[in-house]
Amino acid sequence: SNIEFDLTTFNKLAALLLEDEKANPVAEVIPADKLFQKLDISLKEEAIDEEAFFNSIKDIVLATPKTASNLFFNQLFGGRQSKAVLGDLLAVMLNNSMYTYKVAGPQVGIEKEIIRKSCDLINFGEGSGGTFATGGSMSNYMAMIMARDAYDHEIRSEGMQRRLIAYTSEESHYSIAKNASFAGIGRNNIRYIESDDHGKISIDDLIMQIEKDLAAGNAPFFINATAGTTVLGAFDSIKDLADIAEKYKIWLHVDGAYCGSVIFSNRFRHLVKGLERADSFSYNAHKMLGTPLTCSLILVKNHQHLYDSFSNDATYLYQTDSDDYNLGKTSFQCGRRNDALKFWTLWKSIGTNGLAKLVEHQFHLADIARQYVRDHPDYTLYSFEDSISICFNYKNIPAAELCKALYENQEAVVGFGTFQGKEFVRLVTVNANNSAADILKFFEVLEAFAEKKEAEFASGSYFE
Repeated sequence: SNIEFDLTTFNKLAALLLEDEKANPVAEVIPADKLFQKLDISLKEEAIDEEAFFNSIKDIVLATPKTASNLFFNQLFGGRQSKAVLGDLLAVMLNNSMYTYKVAGPQVGIEKEIIRKSCDLINFGEGSGGTFATGGSMSNYMAMIMARDAYDHEIRSEGMQRRLIAYTSEESHYSIAKNASFAGIGRNNIRYIESDDHGKISIDDLIMQIEKDLAAGNAPFFINATAGTTVLGAFDSIKDLADIAEKYKIWLHVDGAYCGSVIFSNRFRHLVKGLERADSFSYNAHKMLGTPLTCSLILVKNHQHLYDSFSNDATYLYQTDSDDYNLGKTSFQCGRRNDALKFWTLWKSIGTNGLAKLVEHQFHLADIARQYVRDHPDYTLYSFEDSISICFNYKNIPAAELCKALYENQEAVVGFGTFQGKEFVRLVTVNANNSAADILKFFEVLEAFAEKKEAEFASGSYFE
């Protein structure tokens, strides 16, 4: 049958990709303006034969950035957990939509078990719940909507009557601003609180700002804490923020998209101390836990908030089973792909202890990278312990230029960031498949490349 033939084709392409990842960990860089000339991407009126079809897909697959290779350090995800890949491939074959028990069956149980176990891990207690969102930005959006509706039940029907104010660190994810505009809060009603020298939100500044807003007659409704800031990988003090949220009766959300998976490790859970006092928490299994994108959870201490903000009756859809098993009642979307199965196949196969090992290994790799930077005088370190983001500069080569040059020359893929006016390379040890040797190899590649291009870097001619 066609499907069997195409699955054989898939296996051939997957084998070629795995082979190519070893030989060429960084894909050839095709300049964006040459993309359509270099690859056969165009869509035509007529069908093409199987050989031409295979070759055109093969070329595209091999030219795509290799996010699972041992020289990819660019994003807050990387690597590939094979048991999770298996689950995702099965989800594609099954093609269930996760809104009703009638069409998803046991897959609903899988999603419910992951949510229940996640809530148990953070001591959210009876009455907690959650759902899968399409990414960290959407998780944060859902948290903001629930906070808005909890503050004023009338908003859903009447719209905004007061000036609602949200608080977040200046180091927080950019989705907070975007979400405020979607939610009718308005970007100008976000207060960006200063961060300390380690990239954590300043508690004193936050209190001062809340008091100022109250005095002005504004309505503080939402505090966003970050568990793993985008640049430095810093953890805000949830315990201190929970004290403030309780005192002023403000919803506390913890955005753990990047590093919230520390909840799986007894050794690193202290980084989110006080999490059980938050109103909502999100984490991405597609980051530290290595499941394929996207795999984002939003958990809420009182699951009633999910119903209040996202439930709409639809008799054509919800025809059987209780609300508890009709997951569409508490999710943002209607049609929704099964993002739970890939996480479940990973968790089921290696257990909670196995997930803890993935997390702990990433911190171990970060320690190795930080130590290397500290031990070599040509490097300057900008980041801190308890983070899987290692921020540094090498010699006096501008970070943005160095990262661009490494990428364009197919040496390694790594990003750069800025903090307190300083720009630096940001190496992220989020790929749990990497070994200590892979981390040291990255520095070896960087140094050899910088030496080869030394004259060009020194004169600045490389960047012209």
